[in-house]
Amino acid sequence: MVQANIIAIQLLLLVPLNFPGAGIIALLIGGASAFLLAYLLTIAIRKLSYKLGWLDQPSPRRVHTKAVPRLGGIAIFMAFVIASLLFYAPGLPDPKAQNNEIVIYWLLIAAATLIVIVHAYDDVRGLKPLTKLIAQTIAVLIILGPWDGVFHGILLFTFNNPFGAAHMSANLPWYREPTFLLFLPPATISQLPAIGFSAIPAVLLTWFWTAGMMNTVNWIDGMDGLATGVVGITGLFITLISFMLGQQSIAVLAAIFTGATFGFLPHNWHPARIFMGDSGAMFLGLGLAVLSIMGGAKLALALMVLGVPILDVAIVIINRIRRGQSPAHYDKTHLHHRLMATGLSVRQICYVIYSVAIVFGLLALGLSGIHNAHLYKFIGLGLVGITMAVLIIWIDYRQRQRGVRIKLDGPDNGNGNGNGVTHYTGSLPHDEMNIQNHELEQHSHIEPLEQSNTANLPNNVRPIIKYE
Repeated sequence: MVQANIIAIQLLLLVPLNFPGAGIIALLIGGASAFLLAYLLTIAIRKLSYKLGWLDQPSPRRVHTKAVPRLGGIAIFMAFVIASLLFYAPGLPDPKAQNNEIVIYWLLIAAATLIVIVHAYDDVRGLKPLTKLIAQTIAVLIILGPWDGVFHGILLFTFNNPFGAAHMSANLPWYREPTFLLFLPPATISQLPAIGFSAIPAVLLTWFWTAGMMNTVNWIDGMDGLATGVVGITGLFITLISFMLGQQSIAVLAAIFTGATFGFLPHNWHPARIFMGDSGAMFLGLGLAVLSIMGGAKLALALMVLGVPILDVAIVIINRIRRGQSPAHYDKTHLHHRLMATGLSVRQICYVIYSVAIVFGLLALGLSGIHNAHLYKFIGLGLVGITMAVLIIWIDYRQRQRGVRIKLDGPDNGNGNGNGVTHYTGSLPHDEMNIQNHELEQHSHIEPLEQSNTANLPNNVRPIIKYE
C-alpha cells in the first residue's frame, strides 16, 4: 500500500499565499481558471465526439430530436484536475491538516478517474446497472482510504444533535449529547478512525451518502442545464461556507469544482449542444459528496440546497418499488417531468429549481455560526419537505387548470414494459376535450400512438405523457 508521505507531494501554486487577501485571490483565480478550462475543453470534446461518432441518438426515452455528444463530463473532470493541481494548496491555513487533505485529494482524484472511465464507456457502449453500481462501490472504498488499519479518507461517523446541549457533560442523557456517534471516534483529532466491525455502520452510511449523491445528480440530469446548474449552485455555497469557517484550502478546491461545473453550463444550456453524460453526473455527485464532508459543517448545507432533488429521487424510487419495479426502472415521473407536464418550458423549469436551491443555500449560509444553528438547520430541512409538498400541490393545480388530467404515477400501464402512453392536447374544442378526458378515465390500458403519427400534428398541439 502506498504510504501517505509518498502521496503528500507539494502541489504547484501560481499564486503566493503570504499576503492579506491572497486566499480570496486564489479562490477567484482558481474558480475562473477552472471555468475557462471547462469551457474550452468542452468545445474540444464536442468536436472529437462528432468526429468519432460518439453521439446520443434520439429515442423515445430522450427529449432531444437530433444526435448530441454525450461526453461533456470528461471536460468537467479534466478542468477540475488541471486547475486543482495548479491552485489547490492543501491544509491552508492550518498546516496540521495538510497531510490529511492531500491524502483525501488524491483519493478523490483516483476515485473520480475510475468513475469517469467506467461511465464514459457506459455513455458510448452501455453498461448494466449492476456493473455501474459495483464501480460506484469501489469508488467509495477508494475515498475511505482503508489501509494500515485506519481510514485515511472521508468517513461519516458523527452527527450534530439538533436538540442536544451546547456543551458535553458527564451527566447528559444520550439524546441530549451535542453529537451522535456511529462508533467510538479516535482518542485525539490527530488519530484516524480504526478499521473494525464497529466501523461498519459508518462505512455503510458513507457508501449510502456518496452513491446516493452520484445517482441523485444522474437522475436529475434529464433536462438541459438542470443538473449542471443545481450542482454549480451547491458547489458555490460549499465554497462560501468553507471560506466563512476559515477552511481556506477547501474553499479553493470547492471554487475550482464550481468553476469547472459552470464552465460547462453555456454548452449545456437549452438547447444543449452537448450533454455531460453519466460520466459527468457521477463525477459531480462524487465531488459534492466528498466536498460536503471535508472539514465538516457542510453536510446540512448540501442537504438543504439539494433537498428538493433528493426528495424527488426518494419519492420516485419508493413509487417504483411500490409498483414492483426496479429502482433503476426508466420512467418520466421525476419532478422536472411533472413540471413540464404543467406547460412550463425547459428554461422555466431550470429557473424554478435553481431558485429553490438558491433560497435554501442562502438560508443555510445565514444559519451558519449562530447560536443553536443545528436546531435551525434541522428546521430548514423541514422547510425543504414543505417546499416539495407545495410544488406537488401546485403541479396538480396547474394540471387541473389546463383541463387535462395527467397521471404521472407510472410509465408502463401496470404491465412493466416501460411503454408510456402519449396523448396530445392543444387547441381542442371544449366538448372534444371533455370527451377525451372521459375516455382516458374509462380505460385502464390504451395502446401507444404510433410515433409516425406525431409528425402530422398541428404546431399548436403539444405532447403530454399520460401514465396509467
